[in-house]
Amino acid sequence: MIIDQLDQPLPGSLQPTLAGRSYTDPAVFAREQERIFEETWMCVLRADDIPRPGDYRLVQVGREQLIVSRNRHGAIRAFFNVCRHRGMRVCTEESGSARKFQCGYHAWTYDLDGTLIAAPNLTRMPDIDQVEYGLRTVAVREWIGYVWVCTATEPPSFEETVLGEVTTRLGVLESLDNYQIDALALGRRIGYEVKANWKLIVENFMECYHCATIHPELTEVIPEFADGWAAQTHVGTGAAFGDDIQGFTVDGSEGVTPLPLIAADQDRSYFAITIRPNVFINMVPDHIIIHRMFPTSESSTYVECDWLFLPEVVASGADLTRSIELFDRVNRQDFDACEKTQPAMSSRVYRDGGALVPAEHHIGVFHEWVQRLLA
Repeated sequence: MIIDQLDQPLPGSLQPTLAGRSYTDPAVFAREQERIFEETWMCVLRADDIPRPGDYRLVQVGREQLIVSRNRHGAIRAFFNVCRHRGMRVCTEESGSARKFQCGYHAWTYDLDGTLIAAPNLTRMPDIDQVEYGLRTVAVREWIGYVWVCTATEPPSFEETVLGEVTTRLGVLESLDNYQIDALALGRRIGYEVKANWKLIVENFMECYHCATIHPELTEVIPEFADGWAAQTHVGTGAAFGDDIQGFTVDGSEGVTPLPLIAADQDRSYFAITIRPNVFINMVPDHIIIHRMFPTSESSTYVECDWLFLPEVVASGADLTRSIELFDRVNRQDFDACEKTQPAMSSRVYRDGGALVPAEHHIGVFHEWVQRLLA
């Protein structure tokens, strides 16, 4: 299945977008769940969200609900939240702490590594392999302080996909190491319910053609964004702060203690990375902003945004308001634009799609990626 694109020829400066039904058709969304969200690496939570052995959280990946937890040794594990007996949800609370996982239907019980350890009359069933009939595991990686999972039977290479996206953007993976993201502390988390298709949100994040129109605070801090070119269009290059700007804050005032290892070309610059399909990483000299998207339908997406600072800054009780408010405003401006775009995706006028101007041509690579995975 390939999503239709514009059939009519466009002027040389324009490139076609995906067809309108790509953003509205439940059948397309179902295919995306199967071929994209369930077959690629998804960032689902921050490792600190489950700090102790036995802590767990439920997360939704495509059509699958997963249990992400720590075993007795503190290692992170992930399982399909499906009892191997009759299929009941094993965990029914969104989060908690457990010494074992027990199904509430027939009391099949699993240890924190997913092995079946008890069930009524289990001793009368000596031919049951307790590992084979344990909770079905999911591939897990921990990177930059976050937990990434892939439900595919044969997950793609994490190095080639996730880390490859970073290298494509920054030129060398080591440039990200300067920010020490895994050592930072959570200063604030905000969740947004966005009434728009997930691809509209990705496309919005990838371009800055709209910045002068809807982001007055952002373009004040980063004046070059008013020209319409995104910070992720050139490998290894960030967007410079304005000459009179002291920090990445809502009013351009000084921020908090800068990250100690950032390089000279990372100081007073903003870098952005898109890691398909659900992560945006925003890097500035004194904090990191990470978005995680969870598509919930063809016309709705839940976005969770974390602001990360040095642990001593968070522990000190420093006022983070001005730093957080800048990107919170950017988020709300972007999501409002996406929500106002979503209804028109079903219009006859947009049946064959729209157009990308030169400042947006790199979005075409994202569209090609979507088409390739759905084909």
